[in-house]
Parts: sequence; C-alpha cells; structure tokens
Amino acid sequence: MSSSTFKQGDRYLHVTASGEGPPVVLVHGLSGSRGWWRYNIPALRPSHRVYSLELSGYGYARRQRSLGVRDMAGLITAWMDAEQLQDVTLVGHSMGGHICMHVAAMAPGRVRNLVLVCASGLLRAQSYRTALHLPRAALIGRKGFLGRVLTDAVRAGPRNLWRNAVDLLSDSVQDSLPRIRARTLIIWGERDVLVPLTLGQLLHASIPHSRLEVISRAGHIVMVDAPRRFNALLLEFMAATPDGTARG
Repeated sequence: MSSSTFKQGDRYLHVTASGEGPPVVLVHGLSGSRGWWRYNIPALRPSHRVYSLELSGYGYARRQRSLGVRDMAGLITAWMDAEQLQDVTLVGHSMGGHICMHVAAMAPGRVRNLVLVCASGLLRAQSYRTALHLPRAALIGRKGFLGRVLTDAVRAGPRNLWRNAVDLLSDSVQDSLPRIRARTLIIWGERDVLVPLTLGQLLHASIPHSRLEVISRAGHIVMVDAPRRFNALLLEFMAATPDGTARG
C-alpha cells in the first residue's frame, strides 16, 4: 500500500493506493475518510488498482480548509490527469457521489464507469440537518461503525462540515448530468434517511441507460451496512462489457 499527497496550489488530496489492475477511485462523503471503505477495498484490490482519496479537510488531509464540491471535482480531475489514469471506475458516496458526477462531466475521456452511492446532488434540506445528522443516519445501519463516523466528524471539525453542507445544498448537478458519458450504476440503501431513495430514483431517470440497485435493510452508509452485496454489485458491474453482458 502506498500513500501520497497531491497538491495543486494550496489545495490538497491525500491518496492511498493498493492492488494492481484497472483503476478504481473511491471518494468519501461528508464527514468521511478512507476508513469508510474498509469493507470494500480488500474485495477490490485483488483485481484492481484501488485509489482511496481523502478530500481537503478530511482524514489525513484534515488540517486543510474544505473545498466546495466543484473545486474538489476540479482537483480530482487534475490529479487523474497527473496520474494519466484511463478507463477509471469512479465510486462516490454521498457528497463524494455529488463530486464524482461533476468529475465525470469534466473528464469523460478518463471515466469509464461511474458508481453513485446514496449520492447528493439533488438534495434539498436545511444545512444543519445534513452537517449534523449523519450520526443519526449511521444508527440506521451497522452500529459498530458509529465510532468511526464520530471520530471522522471531529477530525474534520464543525467549520469544514458546515461549509461543505452549505455548499453541496446550494449546488445542483443538473448541468452536469447531460454531459455524463460513463456507464453508470446507482446503489442506494433502502433505509437511507439522509438522502432518500426518491433522489436515487430521480438520478436514475436523469442519467440515460443507468442502472439502479436498492439494497434492502441498508441505510445511508450502504457499503458498510451490506458490504458483501455492495462489493458483488460493484465487481459485477465493472466486469461487464458496455452492452451489459459479462466479460468472457
């Protein structure tokens, strides 16, 4: 496993990479870190090069000021250009999915697959609800993960959480959706109380030829609540050809 920091001006990304094969880029959400993919990376790295990003203001990049979703999308695009990544599978959870939709629109030549996991982007709510109620959403799922949610929230700090909550609620992906060319899989937790399933259904209707998978009894942090089902869906999707059939 390697660890590095990508810097562009005063903007930072912390990058952890492991495995060999086609690139998979994991982007966490509000209050998140690379630890939110702990049940997924071991299933992906035997067949893929897995990059887990920590956004400015979060995780190992926590001493930085958080960026808006469009600025972060630009930074991720610049990092992919610097790494010369091709045929990327871009996986974003919650705010990370919001960011990834902008990245896919900015860099259609680099992103082959887009996986949106309980993604914001069409969310309309009060900022305090989004910034401060993630622990409540975590209680719907795996109880043992609540400690990680709270620890990462403390690391990020209230200013970064509030700044990003206000920004993501004021930004819509509507202008980016028509420019997405990547094969798109949308994964949602049936019991998501933070970003309701109705928004996943709306994304599905808005992105041509996308596929929507709902995981029963899972909440907002669906990749933690139901990792086996999540991993199976992701691996199967990446292995399929553009027409949706399995690679032979």
